[in-house]
Amino acid sequence: MHFDFIDLKLFVCLANTKNLTRAAERASLSLSAASSRIKNLEDNVGSKLVYRHNLGVTLTPQGETFLRHARQILSQSELLRGDMHEYAIGMKGHVRVFANSNASSGFLPDVLRRYLRKNPHVSIDLQEHTSQYVINAVTSGVTDIGIASSGLHTGALEVIPYVPDPIVLVTSTQHPLASRECMDFEECLDYPFIGLPGSRHIETFLTTDPDRRMRIRVQGGTYDTVCRMIEADIGIGVLPDSAAKRYARNLAIKIIPLTNDWAACDLRILVRSLEDLPLFSRELVDMLRSDIPRIKAREQALAG
Repeated sequence: MHFDFIDLKLFVCLANTKNLTRAAERASLSLSAASSRIKNLEDNVGSKLVYRHNLGVTLTPQGETFLRHARQILSQSELLRGDMHEYAIGMKGHVRVFANSNASSGFLPDVLRRYLRKNPHVSIDLQEHTSQYVINAVTSGVTDIGIASSGLHTGALEVIPYVPDPIVLVTSTQHPLASRECMDFEECLDYPFIGLPGSRHIETFLTTDPDRRMRIRVQGGTYDTVCRMIEADIGIGVLPDSAAKRYARNLAIKIIPLTNDWAACDLRILVRSLEDLPLFSRELVDMLRSDIPRIKAREQALAG
């Protein structure tokens, strides 16, 4: 089986445009050359990859599979090019880290500061995404290391426990629920909520009663926005405990533990294979793991 990057790029363009003429233009090929390449590609893989019709083309099931791998190969090629560029300008390593919002803002800054001081010739690409996106990115090889919340399927990834980070209820100090020491989430459903984009998947765990759902009064954009709206008594919210504690230092909000089983979340480090990571990437994972006692001590101090 033989194909080159021009074939892969052309096929991705074809999948995106559903039109061979436009795909050829995007791939900087003549129409005849593009048509010939697609035909040769099908011959090489031994399967029909596209259905041709008057309105353009659509992918066959085999084509959908080929498209997924083509995108991954092209993505890895771009990452390789970027890494080689880092070496050319004097960097000796490059680590890609995808993390959910709470991990990237609450736990990573300090450990990354210490890691980069120890490894001055390593650069880090830190991107913030939802936990599900992080899992997908690690699985597909788009990132080296992921940090995501528990409760989601991680497939064949290696999962390394990081830090507990349960989901808690947050209210204003004047709210009727503020006097509670702990509670079941379904007791909260009579009150309006402040929602947080990127955490909507949490709602699937929140109640088993289809007639009782969260009433989102305002959709916030960040933890800061959500907590300030909660302080203003516009609604209540569910947040990771560590995020709630950071904002409780300066805002008049009350944190109430939830007794539901699904609320016992934690953050986890995800890799495809720890053994296959470069040494400088494994060192970052080791530093994250060694940081756990310090994080727990800090949380206990804040709680006290």
